[in-house]
Amino acid sequence: MNVHEYQAAGVLANYGIPVNPGRVARTPDEAEAIARDFGGVVVVKAQVHTGGRGKAGGVKLAKTPDEARDAAGHILGMDIRGHIVHKVLVAKGADIASEFYLGVVLDRPNRKVLVMSSAEGGVEIEEVAKTDPEKIVRKLGDPMVGFRSYQGRELGFELGLPADKVNGFAAIASKLYDVYFKEDATLVEINPLILTGDGAWLAIDSKMSFDDSALARHPKIEEMRDIAEENATELEAKKSGISFVKLDGNIGCIVNGAGLAMATMDAVKLHGGEPANFLDVGGGANAAQVAKAFRLVTADPNVKAILINIFGGITRGDEVANGIREALDEVEVKVPIVVRLSGTNAEEGKTILAEGGMTAVSSMDEAAAQVVTSAE
Repeated sequence: MNVHEYQAAGVLANYGIPVNPGRVARTPDEAEAIARDFGGVVVVKAQVHTGGRGKAGGVKLAKTPDEARDAAGHILGMDIRGHIVHKVLVAKGADIASEFYLGVVLDRPNRKVLVMSSAEGGVEIEEVAKTDPEKIVRKLGDPMVGFRSYQGRELGFELGLPADKVNGFAAIASKLYDVYFKEDATLVEINPLILTGDGAWLAIDSKMSFDDSALARHPKIEEMRDIAEENATELEAKKSGISFVKLDGNIGCIVNGAGLAMATMDAVKLHGGEPANFLDVGGGANAAQVAKAFRLVTADPNVKAILINIFGGITRGDEVANGIREALDEVEVKVPIVVRLSGTNAEEGKTILAEGGMTAVSSMDEAAAQVVTSAE
């Protein structure tokens, strides 16, 4: 689950990390009033669950309340990477002397928590990782002992900070690790973390994502969920117990089992195609679930062909076949469908499909090749 920048700032403040004060506006008039209360220069920032706000024109400086009103009027209603802006954050302008990136994420290969930082703050860290990876410094926190203060100081010195600023940076790094660990986050970052003209540390932009499976332990975090910012199809899938993630390709995938779903996407890409989604109907999927999955995939207008890949274990091939036919009775499908059935009751499933005028193959590689060709 993602949260907005202003919500992330509130979490950081609860852990004692200095943040730039700001208030949320949903109309230009509200933005003008907030700017008037603050006085001086303010920044008006789109609040959406995506990056690239600055490049899209979703972040503007305003020197007067009237300018803040105009900026909010321009930003509200914008479409930024498929996200419509419904509210803006109006925050005090900051005296920026230098900018840094500071983030915490899971390092799966090392089974530890990675704290990383860069003196290239205020830009997308992914670009820094591609072009200048040596400019990112890293330290691993052990889940059993935490992130130690000396590690934070090491990060500070490796960034080239003045000696009198290292302890302050290390304290923020340790607190950010605590946010990540205690709140069951999957990502916590400050970009940029700045040194002001008078030498104070200040987090002026932050981003957080949380583990959906742990939200039961964090009701206050769950209250921050903004349904309007989430993909409607993914929400519908979640309610049905189906794991679904929308992607940018044109080949819809319906698969049972997360591992097989990943392998299916790899097979599609191997044959030159691009998957339109990750979809796992589950190990014990019945006809109703398969039919629901079918409707989820066909709701995407980008889908040019559909690959149904079922390896029968707990899931039975005849159940899947019945689900496919049920879905086709309810949903008009205008794109080709390729079915691969193997395992439990696969032959029975193929017979059911044949009665409906469809055929199924047994090889995943053959099915992937066929669906890519069909999409073309």
